[in-house]
Amino acid sequence: MHKDNQPLVFELSKEGRTGYSLTELDVPEVDLSEILPSSLIREEAAELPELSELDIMRHYTALSNRNHGVDSGFYPLGSCTMKYNPKINEAVARFSGFANIHPLQDESTVQGAMELMYDLQEHLVEITGMDEVTLQPAAGAHGEWTALMMIRAFHEANGDVQRTKVLVPDSAHGTNPASAAVAGFDTVTVKTAENGLVDLEDLKTKVGDDTAALMLTNPNTLGLFEEDILEIADIIHSVGGKVYYDGANLNAVMSKARPGDMGFDCVHLNLHKTFTGPHGGGGPGSGPVGVKADLIPFLPTPVLVKTDEGFAFDYNRPQTIGRVKPYYGNFGINVRAYTYIRTMGPDGLKAVTEQAVVNANYMMRRLEPYFELPYKQHCKHEFVLSASRQKKLGVRTLDIAKRLLDFGYHPPTTYFPLNVEEALMIEPTETESKETLDEFCDAMIQIAKETEENPEIVQEAPHTTVINRLDETRAARNPVLRYQKA
Repeated sequence: MHKDNQPLVFELSKEGRTGYSLTELDVPEVDLSEILPSSLIREEAAELPELSELDIMRHYTALSNRNHGVDSGFYPLGSCTMKYNPKINEAVARFSGFANIHPLQDESTVQGAMELMYDLQEHLVEITGMDEVTLQPAAGAHGEWTALMMIRAFHEANGDVQRTKVLVPDSAHGTNPASAAVAGFDTVTVKTAENGLVDLEDLKTKVGDDTAALMLTNPNTLGLFEEDILEIADIIHSVGGKVYYDGANLNAVMSKARPGDMGFDCVHLNLHKTFTGPHGGGGPGSGPVGVKADLIPFLPTPVLVKTDEGFAFDYNRPQTIGRVKPYYGNFGINVRAYTYIRTMGPDGLKAVTEQAVVNANYMMRRLEPYFELPYKQHCKHEFVLSASRQKKLGVRTLDIAKRLLDFGYHPPTTYFPLNVEEALMIEPTETESKETLDEFCDAMIQIAKETEENPEIVQEAPHTTVINRLDETRAARNPVLRYQKA
């Protein structure tokens, strides 16, 4: 329902209105029955809405104005690094030499684009401390799976077919155990200690000859740096396993610390997060994977290499896991990330990390008096609050998230990580000003006070959005996925 309890008008179609014009057909008409089975051929024209071009433009412009994005407001989505996407990235991605080429062109005609990709690989090698990088994976979870498939191929090449288990901390991103399962592994959960870090004693009891890898991000999903990372890596390596770095939280250590120096054997990066490629609406993403030397033979093909004649794709890799994506990665996102890296330079990337950490700690300390703080040590790029105090007064994390909409903010990540009751996971990133951080904190503080003085206003939120609170269960079970004429 609309906020004033009036039904929303979805049907704008009026018979006879047209919002497009098509040129006359300039190729011979084809008898569809000759190329398609009869079951796939319409007997009647599709009943599509009929609107004028102006109606269509106003409709989609209005919808876009109802969307929330980084360019329209603060987006403190924990573990997702939703930071500003510099417009210089967009300008460079639209250069004709990048935007108008085709992946099936001969290599000799796209040497500039290949040079950019090769140079981006080299930059990511330096940033991560790995020995080689592939740009092929299309997103973070795809990078996870690609890395695990290389680890699997490595063990099989060494005859270690009994290595069927991947260790995953209980605070890990949900994609970690999912990627391990898709790659054919069994997952074993490692507990979190009282300090929010990996429980070393629990880890030691779960490693063995069947350990293929440990999946870990550092700092972890609670925003805390794994201080024992060198010992953790040694524990895994001592039994012949590999240590995998989930790069979702690289924004916290970029140019300050490198996964390769922490003992990690492979890493995926989120160019659509850390390196400012836009990633709303489910894509596009880019999840390059970096590996240490002993995993290089298993990289997906083709491998982009530099030769005496220029740049080329190398398919002659006998131990490769094969191609994991058509062509060679999401090129447009790679161009944006390369532009960002070259624009920032090493000092700029280091400043990104420093400011992201300062912003997160500033917000955490401002909000600490009003919400439970499960882990009180300094955080890195993000922190996790608990609304357990508000829950006792009848207000849940979901209510707080909905109330934030009334202040014009996208809510932070809710109910994650799973090992924190009523979790609110907040990541401000480095691109937000102190004024924005303060305004968001003021809103959170007001909601905390409302919970004590007038909980109904929080429980019934949102109040200022186009529609009231949705029945999310019903929406998930009975989605409207296609147009149907009224």
